Amino acid sequence: MKPVSCPRSAAARFFLSLLVVTLTARAAPDESEIDGKELALVRQIRERLIGGALKTETVAQPYVETIPGTAVSFSLAPVPAGAFTIGSPDTEKNRAPDEGPQAKVSLPAFWIGKYEVTWNEYEIFMFASDKADDAGKKDAAAVSHPTKPYVEMSFGMGREGFPAISMTHHAASRYCQWLSAKTGRFYRLPTEAEWEYAARAGTTTAYSFGDDPAQLAGYGVFHADKYAKVGSKKPNVWGLFDMHGNVSEWTLDHYEPDAYTRLGKSATAPWARSAQPYPHSVRGGNWSDPPELLRSAARRGSSPDWKMLDPQLPKSIWYHTSAPWIGFRVVRQLEIPSAEEMYRLWNNGVALDN
Repeated sequence: MKPVSCPRSAAARFFLSLLVVTLTARAAPDESEIDGKELALVRQIRERLIGGALKTETVAQPYVETIPGTAVSFSLAPVPAGAFTIGSPDTEKNRAPDEGPQAKVSLPAFWIGKYEVTWNEYEIFMFASDKADDAGKKDAAAVSHPTKPYVEMSFGMGREGFPAISMTHHAASRYCQWLSAKTGRFYRLPTEAEWEYAARAGTTTAYSFGDDPAQLAGYGVFHADKYAKVGSKKPNVWGLFDMHGNVSEWTLDHYEPDAYTRLGKSATAPWARSAQPYPHSVRGGNWSDPPELLRSAARRGSSPDWKMLDPQLPKSIWYHTSAPWIGFRVVRQLEIPSAEEMYRLWNNGVALDN
């Protein structure tokens, strides 16, 4: 696993002015434990999703979703079903040990956000005032929302059209649950396999455009002082922007250095569910990273140190104040899972501290 790089911007100078507190990760609840109240809410949301599902729908066309009650929208691109080789070959330059051994992974079709989730979208959730006057709003209002942050969470890098940052894995998952309740469609974080499949877009090279990092400036934001507006660079051939750089992106998976060894030679729709708060797998590299961390196969794990400069005691379950480069994008799968599976996809066993 590559070390997390340090931002060199005004945001970094702001962090250094705060009190440094060392964190210790808490143990996660047992995986078999399910909060009855939360599961009941998931069941309510699921009933609405089933009621609004189109039986003839297929993952074939892109679409634009408008968040109800707002003028804010986001775009989804279809990703075809298929198989690919996850990880990198031994011969790839700057390859890390956790990128192998390579394995063949098969995935069903799904939709994925064309762009990283922006502040325009995320702040509706952060500062939500949903009124329980219809089923969707009632369910959305019941989803737990972030507490008010103690610091300005863009750290002066920009908000309108810029990627939302510094949320915990728990916060990103809760956003997906809230978004599902609002829209009537099932959204979640991508698995690590889904993320790499979408990033590669059918390629086997180090980057989606080839092996030459000299071309990276046309596709990704890296070695910079701050993030850029989403979609500022060229997309991959599947129409996805910022899969290389800008902000690193959460995936559903628990980070395991030997994850691909556990896959064996092949796997279908794998997901390494978390059994402890840290680490989760993070993909894509970010605005402060060198080119090698933006490769399609590059992986890293989250850390409690990402809350090191959080001024709150106890530390917030919503914000990674020391990680002004972590964001996410959403995935929509066509099949609506069981309530129990949906619960696990949104809660992932680590809601206490992640």
